[in-house]
Parts: sequence; structure tokens; C-alpha cells
Amino acid sequence: MFREHNSARGARGCGPAHGKHGHFRGEHFHRPKYSLPINIADNETNFEVYVYALGYVKENIKISVQDDVLYISGTRTVDEENLPNFSKQEYPIRSFERMLSLNGQVDAANITAKQNDGVLIITLPKNADATKPSQEIKVN
Repeated sequence: MFREHNSARGARGCGPAHGKHGHFRGEHFHRPKYSLPINIADNETNFEVYVYALGYVKENIKISVQDDVLYISGTRTVDEENLPNFSKQEYPIRSFERMLSLNGQVDAANITAKQNDGVLIITLPKNADATKPSQEIKVN
């Protein structure tokens, strides 16, 4: 479906948990520092990307498409003098970046987004090629 890019490290995302782009710290998978968790639902006529952007107001979130890549980023102001002393940090506190290759499957002109209870929901309408049913090929 989509290929993920990780802009913070210049790699193509984390890959599978045991893949070459991801790595473990103890028993837990380590997500790149500037990345928020996402889910992608594959519906009949669209994809829905759910970005868990708690604490990021919609005015500070930017979504764009360039060269068939969806760019999602956000920033927020933090009190530099009262930063938490994390013993473990799994999500960013200042900014985040995510990039997803759309692989020619999305009607980029009709993408919409909304934010609900800290979850950014980006609706990516499928283009005609992405909604074609799969085709079985017989072996002769």
C-alpha cells in the first residue's frame, strides 16, 4: 500500500519490528524520535490516516503533497526552562514529521483532514486505478 519515509533519519521508515531500519532497546521497539504513531485504514473508496497528535493544535499542523508523497508535520511551544527529565521518551514534545509515499493510489486534489480528540484524521480518496478490483491470472 503506502511506503513510509522517516525524514528525521533519512531512512525509509522503521520497517518491520525486526527489520534493518528498526531496532530494539531491551524488549521494546524504538520509534524514531520525531515520529508519532499512525494507523492507516484501507476502505473501499479511500484510505484514512490516523495520526496520534495529542497536544498539537490544528493551526500548528501542516499537511502537503509533493511528488506523490504526503508530508505531515506539526510543532508546538514548550517551556524550555521546565522540560521534563524523561527516563524514557516515545513521542516528541516539540515537533513531529511523517512522510508517506502515495504510490499513485490517491486523488491528491481531494484530500481532506480534521482533528478529533487529539487524533488527526487525513482522508485520502482513492483514484480510479486504486479502486479497480484485483485480477486473477491463470497459469497455462
